[in-house]
Amino acid sequence: MSDLPISRYPVPKLAELPDDIQERIKAVAEKAGFVPNVFLALSHRPDEFRAFMAYHDALMERDSGLSKAEREMIVVATSNANGCQYCVISHGAILRVRSKQPLLAEQVAINYRKADLSERQKAMLAFAMKVSQDSQAIGEEDYAALHSHGFNDEDIWDMAAISAFFGMSNRMANFASMRPNDEFYTMGR
Repeated sequence: MSDLPISRYPVPKLAELPDDIQERIKAVAEKAGFVPNVFLALSHRPDEFRAFMAYHDALMERDSGLSKAEREMIVVATSNANGCQYCVISHGAILRVRSKQPLLAEQVAINYRKADLSERQKAMLAFAMKVSQDSQAIGEEDYAALHSHGFNDEDIWDMAAISAFFGMSNRMANFASMRPNDEFYTMGR
């Protein structure tokens, strides 16, 4: 375990946090076996922590036409484009676990176009990247391309919302210098 700081901002002690946030962090720790640093770093501002986690869960945990692994692919690809070490490492670990493919996260992060993905998944990631990097250029042709791969408009909303939400998350992680937990590097290998 690293002794380096996990954020450039103060990280509250678990016992000092409001009860609901303590419960959320303890539940995650019980499931994962450790507390992801993002939970501790964002708990610096409890109201924002709650809002962030609520929107995260609404996007990443709901029933959707996208699998949980596909949603993680979006996070990994767009987070790499945004230069977010924390999200590439942490969500790469989750992608390896959810896809049961130990090489996939690195492939998606480095160049999803050459990754071991279906053409459908590559189209999904191309759109997510467009939302992340060039959203003003989105047009009807983007919807037509996704529809041709069997995605519906709700799936397209999910792709865009995940890309946009993690764009904000990437920027928060970068400005706060959030450090990925050492545990993420070995998960799903």
